[in-house]
Amino acid sequence: MLPPTYVEGFHDLEAVNKMEYRPLGNTGLLVSKLSFGGGALGCHYGKYNEEEAIAAVREAFRKGVNYIDTAPWYGQGQSERVIGKALKGIPRQAYYVATKVGRYELDYEKMFDFSIEKTRKSFRKSLELLGVDYVDVIQVHDIEFAPSLDIVLSQTLPELSRQVADGKAKYIGITGYPVSILKECIEKSNIKIQCILSYARLTMIDDTLLSYIPFFKERNIGIINAAAPALGLLTSQGPPDWHPASEDTKKICSEAAEYCKGHNVELGKLAVWYSMQYEDVTTNLIGMQSLKLVHSNVDVMINGITESEKQVLSAIKDKYLSKLKVKHWEGFEIDNYWKAMKK
Repeated sequence: MLPPTYVEGFHDLEAVNKMEYRPLGNTGLLVSKLSFGGGALGCHYGKYNEEEAIAAVREAFRKGVNYIDTAPWYGQGQSERVIGKALKGIPRQAYYVATKVGRYELDYEKMFDFSIEKTRKSFRKSLELLGVDYVDVIQVHDIEFAPSLDIVLSQTLPELSRQVADGKAKYIGITGYPVSILKECIEKSNIKIQCILSYARLTMIDDTLLSYIPFFKERNIGIINAAAPALGLLTSQGPPDWHPASEDTKKICSEAAEYCKGHNVELGKLAVWYSMQYEDVTTNLIGMQSLKLVHSNVDVMINGITESEKQVLSAIKDKYLSKLKVKHWEGFEIDNYWKAMKK
């Protein structure tokens, strides 16, 4: 059965028929198992060719991907601007688009603002950059950085609810690295939260999200699992310089990457496949900058990995990843942020 986002004449029908679609909680959106992460189109993952990035977005949608996520934080609007250009060549029916409010600039003083006024102004700018009249999902970005959760509950979420009432967004979500705060926010909120975005918490090295899935499922909340390659940590290329993981974790993951290279296997491909094996996750949000990555990730979603690649995966888990003493970096970024703010 074709998804409601299928558009005759635009889509590759054969590819769409092979793509898997899942309901995003109780939103009524039927979302592709693989979705497009716009974080890679900002400034945090190095330079990329804008024309190819635009082509990558369009190709992903043509192949049946129907959900794309971005935020002002990704290059201070750069990601939204590039995605906006790409969307001009795609029928509006063919995609669901999500953006965020709350996290903005690299400067610590201007990095976060969860106030009503900033939320309203930022969201208006996002719609302008994306070139759309509404977004399907509007999210509060990295809620753990708010001075208190009360600000998110009393200012940010009510303002997003007003935007939904005005027809500028359809559904509300929240994002964050500590999964515990996503749960706490849902428990305390008077505003209906319909989906959560958790990143790098259901990967080959960290399965924290799993213990929270029953809570989200019980409340029929859509689960977006982002950053299967753990923000570049689980790729042959390795993580960007700013990556918050410990040096020991980076060293062990680098050794796993070298083992993969020696067997002509891309570690990132294994990481994406691994995270896609969890049925209770609605969609897996993967950052993509190029056509090569789009084709690779669509292929992994449809065809999986080979037996030899599964053997390499088993080997790196036994030889390297099993040695990890600390599998996450929860608290590290928050500590650094508040130390910087107190200077």
